[in-house]
Amino acid sequence: MDGVLAEVLLEQSRDPRALFGMLCRGEASAERVETLRFLLQRLEDAGTDLGALPEAAREVATGYLVPLLRGRPGGADPDPGPGPPSQRRRVLRAAGAALRSCARLARGPPLAAALAEEALRDLRAGRCAPGVEAAVEVLAAVGPCLRPREDGPLLERVAQAAVALALGADGPGSAVDAVTLAAARLLPALGQCGGAALRAVWGALAEPSVPWGPDRVGPELQVLSTLAEKLLPQPGARDVGPDARRCGRFWRTVQTGLGRAEDALTRKRARYLLQRAVEVSAELGVDCTCDANGGTGPSLFWWSEKKKDELLKFWENYILIMETLEGNQIHVIKPVLPKLNNLFEYAVSEENGCWLFHPSWHMCVYKRMFESENKILTKEGVLHFLELYESECLPFSPDFSEFIIGPLMDALSESSLYGRSPGQLVGSGSPLGLKLQKFLVTYVSLLPEEIKSGFLLRFLQKMTSRHWCAVPVLFLSRALASVPRCKALGVEGLLALRDVLRCTMVTHQVLLRGAAQCYLLQAALRLVDVEQVSLGDVSALLVSLRQEESLGRGTVLWAELCDWLRGNERYFRQPSASGSQGLQEASLTTYVKNLIQEYVRSPAWEAGEGSLVPDGLEARLTATMVLLAVDVEAKKAQNSGKQRTQNVLGLFLDPLLGALVKFSTNAYMPVPKTDRCLQLLLTLLHTCMLRGSGAQEDEVSILLQSLLMSASESVSEFILRRLTMDELRTVSDLDRCHLYLMVLTELIHLQLKLGWKAGAPICRVISPLKNACIRHLQETDSGQEPTLARQIQRVTSMATLARVCEAIDLQPALQQESLNTGPLERFLSTLPLNQTLQKPCAEDPESSRRCHPLEPAAEEDKLEPSLPSVRTPAQTLCAALDALSILPSDRVSPVFCCMKALVPQLLTSSESLCVESFDVAWRVLTSLSNTQLTFWPNLRAFVQFVFDDTILTTAAKTKGQAYFRIKEIMYKIIEMSAVKTGVFNTLMSHCCRSWLASARDPQGSLSSARHYSELILEACTFGTVFRRDQRLIQDVQAFIESLGHDCATNVVMESTKREDCYVRVCAIKFLCLLDGSNTAHKSFMEDLAIKLLDKDKQVNQSRARYYQNSLQHRVKNRIWQVLLTLFPRFDQNFLNEIIDKIFQAGFANNQASIKYFIEWIIILILYKFPQFLPKFWDCFSYGEEKLKTSICTFLSVLSHLDIIIQNIPEKRQVLKQALLVALQWGLSHNFSIRLYALVALKKVWAVCKALYMEECDAWTALIECSLSQAESVHGTGNAKKNWQRIQDHFFFATFHPLEDYCLETIFYTLPRLSGVIEEEWITLGRFSSFTDIPSGSGPLWCFSRTLLCELNPGDWSQQDAGTGSGEADGPSEQADVQKKIIPWGHDLLDADLELALQDRAAKLGKSISRLIVVASLIDKPTNLGGLCRTCEVFGASVLVVSNLHCVHDKQFQHLSVSAEQWLPLVEVKPHQLPGYLQQKRAAGYTVIGVEQTAHSSDLVQFCFPEKSLLLLGNEREGIPANLLRQLDVCVEIPQQGVIRSLNVHVSGALLIWEYTRQQLLRRAGAPS
Repeated sequence: MDGVLAEVLLEQSRDPRALFGMLCRGEASAERVETLRFLLQRLEDAGTDLGALPEAAREVATGYLVPLLRGRPGGADPDPGPGPPSQRRRVLRAAGAALRSCARLARGPPLAAALAEEALRDLRAGRCAPGVEAAVEVLAAVGPCLRPREDGPLLERVAQAAVALALGADGPGSAVDAVTLAAARLLPALGQCGGAALRAVWGALAEPSVPWGPDRVGPELQVLSTLAEKLLPQPGARDVGPDARRCGRFWRTVQTGLGRAEDALTRKRARYLLQRAVEVSAELGVDCTCDANGGTGPSLFWWSEKKKDELLKFWENYILIMETLEGNQIHVIKPVLPKLNNLFEYAVSEENGCWLFHPSWHMCVYKRMFESENKILTKEGVLHFLELYESECLPFSPDFSEFIIGPLMDALSESSLYGRSPGQLVGSGSPLGLKLQKFLVTYVSLLPEEIKSGFLLRFLQKMTSRHWCAVPVLFLSRALASVPRCKALGVEGLLALRDVLRCTMVTHQVLLRGAAQCYLLQAALRLVDVEQVSLGDVSALLVSLRQEESLGRGTVLWAELCDWLRGNERYFRQPSASGSQGLQEASLTTYVKNLIQEYVRSPAWEAGEGSLVPDGLEARLTATMVLLAVDVEAKKAQNSGKQRTQNVLGLFLDPLLGALVKFSTNAYMPVPKTDRCLQLLLTLLHTCMLRGSGAQEDEVSILLQSLLMSASESVSEFILRRLTMDELRTVSDLDRCHLYLMVLTELIHLQLKLGWKAGAPICRVISPLKNACIRHLQETDSGQEPTLARQIQRVTSMATLARVCEAIDLQPALQQESLNTGPLERFLSTLPLNQTLQKPCAEDPESSRRCHPLEPAAEEDKLEPSLPSVRTPAQTLCAALDALSILPSDRVSPVFCCMKALVPQLLTSSESLCVESFDVAWRVLTSLSNTQLTFWPNLRAFVQFVFDDTILTTAAKTKGQAYFRIKEIMYKIIEMSAVKTGVFNTLMSHCCRSWLASARDPQGSLSSARHYSELILEACTFGTVFRRDQRLIQDVQAFIESLGHDCATNVVMESTKREDCYVRVCAIKFLCLLDGSNTAHKSFMEDLAIKLLDKDKQVNQSRARYYQNSLQHRVKNRIWQVLLTLFPRFDQNFLNEIIDKIFQAGFANNQASIKYFIEWIIILILYKFPQFLPKFWDCFSYGEEKLKTSICTFLSVLSHLDIIIQNIPEKRQVLKQALLVALQWGLSHNFSIRLYALVALKKVWAVCKALYMEECDAWTALIECSLSQAESVHGTGNAKKNWQRIQDHFFFATFHPLEDYCLETIFYTLPRLSGVIEEEWITLGRFSSFTDIPSGSGPLWCFSRTLLCELNPGDWSQQDAGTGSGEADGPSEQADVQKKIIPWGHDLLDADLELALQDRAAKLGKSISRLIVVASLIDKPTNLGGLCRTCEVFGASVLVVSNLHCVHDKQFQHLSVSAEQWLPLVEVKPHQLPGYLQQKRAAGYTVIGVEQTAHSSDLVQFCFPEKSLLLLGNEREGIPANLLRQLDVCVEIPQQGVIRSLNVHVSGALLIWEYTRQQLLRRAGAPS
């Protein structure tokens, strides 16, 4: 339309000044500026020499267009910019194109250079978006008009500024639109200026000083893709320009875009550049090389005409893989991965084994997979990389090592990758973890020796560079521990290992943490170069391990460490004299001897009474090294016997024993020295103990205890003096008191082991200690203000008195040896437990600690106010509640123990106070749920308190508040266990043990268990459906436990048995131990069975989704497992009550596993009690419509009739009835029912023939014919396969209801064979390993006597997996794969300034048609999004919509999948359509409506013109009548169905494809 107007204006007047003046007046609208542009272009194309034209063009440029671009048009509207941004850009583009024409029309002085200089100044000075955009438009317009020679320096400066702007180098103030303009318009324009400008642009791009980094890759790739056709040599080109293929920075940018770019557009640009470079190389046919790293190693890119076919194949596969990865669909990507293996084959030379292609190209593929948002794809990529060295022999490359340390380890930090594969058994280990172990072993073995040390060091340092989760750090540590022995790590490596050990301490998963420590120590033993490290360095590493979690004496790991020390003792590095601090390390013995001497010598800086107690780290180090040295010496001299071990141990401990002996005589010995000696004594006693269940004391332990007991008299007297002579006066002395009491306890235990003697030193201090404590506590302050020293002494006396009471409990002889036992009981009866210690004097510097009388010095100091002389239980309980509010978490459990003794005395008289104690204790416990170290001991103490059998029995008798509050707490514990695994286990274990203890009593009635039977009911069906992360932790823990003694953490740590299955194990073992002959026990089990059946009915009526392995399925499965376990205890009278419920359950819609359990229990009932057979036959009397397929359950029971009739004397009548039923249901319309009936018929008929039943002779022909017909089904269809499969099914072929009746079949074999998830499988080993409750005896505890346990899972109803599919071997490299079509351009369009900015696709070489699709009448975002995608795929030139804001709609984006970024979109409102259609018709377009009209053409017969415009109608109303009149033609789609119309998106897609098809045929020269 604007072009027509320009022609009309030229016909009216030939005076350019008049024409320009007319157009430059008034509002600077887009239409007016575009008309001016067309007019200037028409004058430029005409080439006529109008005398005033150059001057007029100059005036228009300087007086109107430049000010317009800057936003200040002279004489016009002062602000042409208001309105939508698209309108302003339209004005800018038209003004820029007009300015270019003016520069060409102006003669004389170079207008273009002047305008460029001015715009360049604006570009460098401007920071606001409009100013920068205007400068870019001016430079893009006049750039092609600059002269290469005269304006060369100016061109270079413009090029540098353009590149800097396009790369975002102007800083954060640069406008995003200006950056895009520079890349999409200015740089292509400069590229048209010829060789000089292009070289200037390329020089600015490739300049080494230009910053480069991953964050700049996006802009740089945008620039490179824009100039791709100029920067890559073209065949037959005269002017030899820059060749980007020979630039290393170009390829590094492309690789970064391929592997690390976050947005799809940047990755697409990188693939395009790679594709174009390969195509250009193939077209040129000239060898080309781009070396990396200064010419060393393989080239980043190279081309050889001799190997053209191989190179094309390599890059074709490579680009296919990168394109496929964009889909993030694992089913599409997996078949392509074999081509990745093929890339490695191409990349390595067969002649010399060197890299032909730079390995960084392969790393880009893996980086892309690792950084995918699809974790399945990430896992597939990691597994594929780890499997590389299994099939390929790859040469060493530093890039590989960098990739392993960087992206691979970053990917390995994701815990979810280590999950089990489908079908893999629990405890079998993570496939990825096992492959990681194998990969690291292989890779490190192949590394050159000079590289190995640095690689392993950086590997360890990477493990310390982030907070790893427990699972990844475990498997990384395990892989390191498997690396073959080598001398790779020195001091720096040991430091890195120590840092990794500290990282493992972060996790709360204690078992995983301990296993990781074991593997890291094993890695150190394999990889450390002993000649580079000293024994001091090794001991510093060992002290970082937790002995209670990993390095325990007596484990395999301890023995391995001793062997390593023994073998390398002479080779450790000797430290210099200046840095050794007096420790000479000639041998391990010498080092340890000097270590103890240094330890016992008290440092000067620790002197003083107010010094803190050492943290014990140095004592642990010294004790560990002493015992290691002793065990090493014992291994050296195995034949020397006990004497040598005693001599070595005595040599080591002489300094310590010498100091301990002087404790009682040297009153001036420094307190820090005594603390250190006592700490070492205590640590030696703890460390020397052999770890593991059933471990006995060895020779070293006995000798050590004997040596230490030689100093017991001196130590005992020292402790007596320190605790009773007012020497503990500061807050830090509380920790010292705790140390003394722990030593005292150990000495008492040692004396008990060695034999208690009346005159033993430890015995002589007990009575004075007790009397002194009582005296201190009875003293009054005589009205004086309390001091901190006195309060500390009173707290010390209380804690000491508690230990004395414990000692008296351990050895009653101590009570008899006391001269007077009365004061202790009298004192305890009057002890003011309900008072708080008064606050010390304000002037005391350490008066901030508040101490409660019930607070012991340690968790083990349990104050048991259970003596009969305690006459104020209510007051004491109130004091305990007050104590709970102020005590720290590690001091709570003794108070729970105190409350456990008090509440039974108050439950009947002060029930409200007891209920309050329950509530307070529960609040305290829940507040500690995130504190792992203290939660579990406190939970055990809480359960022992609230669920004490005496409390439960008393509360149940009264049925008051306490009874219901206990039940409420019980359900809260069960609820907590759903998120904190193991909580319910603690409760069940305690209750079952206490109830069994009462049940063993001849008078035991299980009254407590009967009143709280809900607990057993919940335990029998307990188990949650875990989240993926919870299941992963449990799987890894099961894997570690399956390693047994090979992993030291299994030995040193007691199994927590916190898995949910142990709740059910505990309940089942409890039920199995009940006595069926005991009336109370029998009543309890029958009541439980009724509740289980009711629960099964509730689950059936629940509205929750019921599918395989859902929570409902699992609950029902557990219910019937328990009922099967209880069945032997049921008698006929009880079964009369529940038989109808059992049969009714058989009619329900059940999963396979529940179906088998119900059938099994019915079989057992009928076998044991044939009296119920009539009820069983009644189950077949319902109509087929009512029964549906549930009758298959009873037909399955019928197939085991040979078992059922064993106890029936007269079998013939039963067999006749069975034959009638089987024949009747064999005629059913349902195929499944017929199959089950035929199986039952075949089994029953076999029994009849075995018994020679003459009564059935009349049926022989019918039955034999039916069975023969089933056997001889013709063809290979499903009927024949299913008949064979159901006969081979385990329930009919192998399962024996009697011989398979055991816990193994109920809880493991049958769930495994019936498709139940592995979490529900409970092996017989789990029952036996749960030792809290003893195992029973009888058939239940035996193994199955059939081959059922040896079968593999399967179900006859499942479809065949197929044979010969090749799935097991994986797809081959030659297999066909899905490939998304990428329209790579071979003939790029010239960068025309007239093109819209959105036409980015043309810059990337996409073939564009001349089809316009108008969708302004469409409302729904889904239809618009689908149309946008269709138009982009088939190369439409533009999509017209009613509102451009639709692209931000979520539904639109979901359907368009970013197509709007590659397709020009134009906004035309519905009311503007008549004018738009008229304008396009004037431009030569045929306007085609997609509508059914009276004169519409058939799509099959219609021939589309090249310039076609498709108008699509509204979803409901179609095309309005006023627009139908403007159409050139209407096209309709032929239809064969009843519905009269298609969806508008589908209709549009059909026409767009038909247009595209016809255009492709025309180009190919074929008739359309």
